[in-house]
Parts: sequence; structure tokens; C-alpha cells
Amino acid sequence: MSSGMVKARTADVVIVGNGALGLSVAVETALRDPALRITVVGPGTRPGSASVAAGAMLNCFAEVTERTGEHPASRAKFALAREAARLWPSWLDRLAETARDAVVPVRSARGTLVVLGARSTGDGAGSMRAIRATAKEHGEPFQDVDPYGIGWLEAEAGDQPVDALYLENEGMVDARCLLTALGAAASGLGVTRVADTVTSLVTAKGVVTGARLSSGTVLPAGAVVLAAGAATGRLIEQLPPGMVQPMLNGTGVALETERTRGETVPYVVRTPTLVGGCGLHAVPLENGVEYLGATNHVYLDAPAGPRLGTVQALLSGCIAQLDRSIAFSAIRRWHYGLRPVTLDTFPLLGRAPMPGLFFATGTYRDGFHCSPAIARHLAGLLTEGGTAGDDSYAVFTPGRKPIETMTVDDAAERFAEMTLLVAVERGMRLPHFLDTEPIAAACRQRARECVELLGTPVALAPEILVALSQADAERVRGVAGHLSALGTRP
Repeated sequence: MSSGMVKARTADVVIVGNGALGLSVAVETALRDPALRITVVGPGTRPGSASVAAGAMLNCFAEVTERTGEHPASRAKFALAREAARLWPSWLDRLAETARDAVVPVRSARGTLVVLGARSTGDGAGSMRAIRATAKEHGEPFQDVDPYGIGWLEAEAGDQPVDALYLENEGMVDARCLLTALGAAASGLGVTRVADTVTSLVTAKGVVTGARLSSGTVLPAGAVVLAAGAATGRLIEQLPPGMVQPMLNGTGVALETERTRGETVPYVVRTPTLVGGCGLHAVPLENGVEYLGATNHVYLDAPAGPRLGTVQALLSGCIAQLDRSIAFSAIRRWHYGLRPVTLDTFPLLGRAPMPGLFFATGTYRDGFHCSPAIARHLAGLLTEGGTAGDDSYAVFTPGRKPIETMTVDDAAERFAEMTLLVAVERGMRLPHFLDTEPIAAACRQRARECVELLGTPVALAPEILVALSQADAERVRGVAGHLSALGTRP
């Protein structure tokens, strides 16, 4: 962190990050207290932005798995998604009103069809059961759908859906349109936009007092909010060791395609969420254009672009499991973004241990969907006379130790489960006289070796273990040092 200054442009609140979360926090805060001087900092092109690359599905119940209710933190994360789902309609109305003279229509579509393919493992079937059970528990309407009667989808032989359900209240919003609307609303409220990158925090006597830009400019501020997605990791590394857990990079690749055969999906069509990953999905945009995603690979240091094997898996998966007519679609645009993933996979929301610093990041795959709810929480913390924030967010406090939702042995088992699931989806088939146990045993051993390298027994999600297993020794030592520093904290 730096304490020097080149020149000053004072603000009450500096928000680092100009994606969906950063702009949403700015708009909500400005609506609550128009007198506040708010500055949003972020590069105009938003390189690697998860918001720009998002689908963006507004899914809550469609994301449910058998693990959603296992731990208080998982339940709190689901409650956050439910609150966001409730807020979205009024949030879009408020953005339209706040944009004033700017006409910024935000395209959206209601409805989500969740389909389970024949090649899916028991994890997928478990997610389907969990979606139904959770929807019933909370009174969320859904319809069971005949998987053999979906005429406008034609999966490849052997990958046809064997189960399907429709969630009428879930859907999508066009991410690119929403970012434009958020920008117009921010401008209408007098929020200052700075097209630059924050390289360091400015501190004085242990208090964050501003942010330094790559240009050398220093922005003094009464509060700094880190909402820069995966890029927040560079600033976390400058904090005292063990103060806030490391940020990893969840890479996602998707593409926009134009139909030449078959019917464009009328609403979101997706597969259920699986262990360590997210479901394939097709999202309708406009004029026969579909958004096809998604992929989920976590790295300590993100690659410069999507890996060819990842792209191959996405394309083959959408064609095989959703609709083989997609193979004839014309590619219009590729999307590649980095999701902010914490070591424990739960978000960083609220006040940091260092005074003057706030977090609105680490949301993994849920930042876009949850942005209206997270913005309300942060605005409550930032505005004078506002609420002190929702106590239900306390589990996500940035200064926490990593949340462990399972034992180390359970984590190793889920790592093995994820590996086998991917192998089956990619076509693995063993002869009748062999089973998968030797493969699973090797995977469990690999997971335990990753934990041993950290020097601290900690239960990590399968995708985090994969990231550690692929990182170089120096980067793993950095994570180990963080865990060691955490261990000395009260």
C-alpha cells in the first residue's frame, strides 16, 4: 500500500470496479444520499470483466444442489440469491427512472427450463431433486416437463434429457444492456466515472484514506469499496497477511451465436449445477441470437484467454446435451471473463478489518444476479443515517477465516466425484470387469497431497483443489502463508 500523493480529487466514496456490482453500489448509494460525492474507477474496456461476459441468468432455484442446505453459510448464500430475485423487477424500474432522458431499454426474458441429460451422473439427478424440494419448501412455482416432449430441443443420441422442470419466475437479463443502463443511471445521479485502474490503496495510521491510480493520481476518500471482481486479488495481496483471504480467478468462456437451423430457445435452457462446476446453458438474446455458456475453471493466476480444451467441451456439450442444431449456428462473438473466487468460495461483503475499507466481491458465479441485494447492503453501510447492514450478511465478513462446509476427507471425496463426473461426460466408459474405484482413490490421494502442501488442514472445494494442484510452488506457498497468518489470529 502507498501513502504518497501526486494530486488529489476528493470523494466521499471511491468504488473500485465498474462492473455490475460496482455500478449498482454507486447507484444505490447515490439514491440514498444524493449529497455524497461518489467516484467509480474502472477501465473503459473492462478487460476480463465477468459482467461483460455474463449470460446473464437470473437463476436462484435453478442453481440449487444437494449441498445448498448443508451449512449455514450455504443457506445464507441461497437467501441472498432469493432476496436478489425479489428485487430485480423493481431494480430495473428504478434504473429506467434514474437514467432520466437516456433511453436504455434492458432486454430480459422470463422462464428457465432445467434439463438433465441421460449421461449425467447421480450428482445431476440429486440437483434436480434438490431444486424440486427447495421450490416446494419456499412456495416457488415450477412445472414438471415431459423430457421426451420438448420438440424444439433435439439432443444427440445417448444424451437426450431424461428429466426436466420449468421455473416460470426465473430468467435472464442482457448483461451488456444492463451495464449501459447502470452507467446512465450513475450519470443521472452525478456519480463521477474515472477510466483508470487502481494500483494500490492509500493509508494513514492503519486507516484506508484513498486509492492510487495507474496514472499516479490519488483519490482521497472517506471510504473505499473494492468491487473489481477478480482484479481485487491484486489489492488484497497488498493487505497485511491473513487479513482477507486470497482471491482466485474463475475463468468462463461463452459465445453468441445466430441460428440457421432449428428454433431459438424461447427462454433460458440449462442443465443443473454439478459439483465443482456450473450447468451448460442457452440464453435467448434477440433476432435469433443465443448466448451459449458456460465453463468453470479456477486458477490462482488466470490464463490470458480460454484454453482450447475448455472451448471444445463447451461446444460439444451444448450440441450434444441441448440441441444438435446448434452445430449449424453462426458464431457472432466470443466472451471471456474472470469470476472472483475466494479460497472458501463464499463472497466478501461489508466492512474489512482495516477501517475505511469495504468489500463487494468474491461472488464467484452469483455477482450479477445478486447485485441488487448486495448494493442495498453496501449502501446501508456507507450512507449516514442508513441501516447498519443486514445481520444475515455477517457470515460473509471480509476478515473471516475460510468457511469450511465439510471435512478434509469429505473434500477429497468430492474432488474424486468431480473428476469422475467430468470423465463420464467426456465419454469415459469402462469394461464390465473394471470399476471407477482405482481412479477415485488416486483422486482422493491427489486432493490430500494438495492440502499437505498448504501445511494447514483445511477443507477446500474441488475446484479450488484443482487450482492448487495446477499452480506453481511459489503461488501455493503464498496461499499457505495466508493460512498460517490466519492461524495466529484470535
